[in-house]
Amino acid sequence: MSRNSSYKWWNLLFYLGVLTVNILSVALPLGGRTTGEISDRYYTLVTPAGYAFSIWSVIYLLLGGFVLYAFRPAEGRPSPAERIGGWFIASCAFNMTWLLLWHALKIELAWIAIVLLLVSLIVIYNKTRVIEYPTAGERWLVKLPFSIYLGWLCVATIVNTAVVLEKNGWSGWGLPDTFWAAAVLTAGSLLAAYIAWTRSDAVLPLVFVWAYIAIGVEHDDVRAVYLTAWIAAGVLFALSAWVFFRRGRDGRYRI
Repeated sequence: MSRNSSYKWWNLLFYLGVLTVNILSVALPLGGRTTGEISDRYYTLVTPAGYAFSIWSVIYLLLGGFVLYAFRPAEGRPSPAERIGGWFIASCAFNMTWLLLWHALKIELAWIAIVLLLVSLIVIYNKTRVIEYPTAGERWLVKLPFSIYLGWLCVATIVNTAVVLEKNGWSGWGLPDTFWAAAVLTAGSLLAAYIAWTRSDAVLPLVFVWAYIAIGVEHDDVRAVYLTAWIAAGVLFALSAWVFFRRGRDGRYRI
C-alpha cells in the first residue's frame, strides 16, 4: 500500500471516529452533560448565541468531502492526503480528545487539546493555501473546508480560553470583564484581517463575521461587547468582499 493510499484510509477512519464521538456527545450525552450545558455553566462575555455552533455541521460536511476527494484517481499532482500527511489524522485525534475532556469537565486539559487542534489546523491551512492553480475540486473540497475550520477554531480557542479564566476566577488585573471581552474581540478581528490580507482568503473572515454576530446577539445588553462585535463583523465583511473581488493576474477569484 502506498503512503498516499495509507493516508486516505487513515483519514477516513479518524474522520468517522470524530463523527462518532460527536454523535455520542449529543445522543448519550457524554458525561451526562451536553456541550451547551457545560458552556452555560462557564458563561462568558464572548460566548456566542447557541445557533452559532451549527457551523460544526457545515465543517463536518466539508471535511467529509475532503476525505472522499482523496479517493479520486490521481491527476499527476499530489493528492490532498499526500499534501497534508498525518496532520489531518492529528487534528481528528485532538478534536475527539477535546470533546471527551470537555464532557468530563476537565476544562484546563480540554483547553490544551483545543490549542493543539488549532496548531494542527494552522499547519494544514498553510499546506492548502500554497496550492497553485487549484482545480475546482481542490478549491471547494481542500482549501474551503480548512478556511472555515481554522476560522471557527480561532474563535473557539478564544472562547475556551475565556472559559478557563472564568472557571479559575481570573480577576482581569482589576480591569472590567467588558474591557477584556472587547479587547479580545478586537484582537481576533485583527488576526482574521491579517490572514485574509496575507493569504488572499475571503472565506476565513466570514467565519468571524458569523461568530461575532452571534456574540453581539447573545450580549445585546452589554453595550461594549455588542458594539465591538457588530462593528468588527461589519469591517470583516467588507474586507472579505474586497478580497473576494480583488482578482489576481490570472483573473481568478480569491477563495
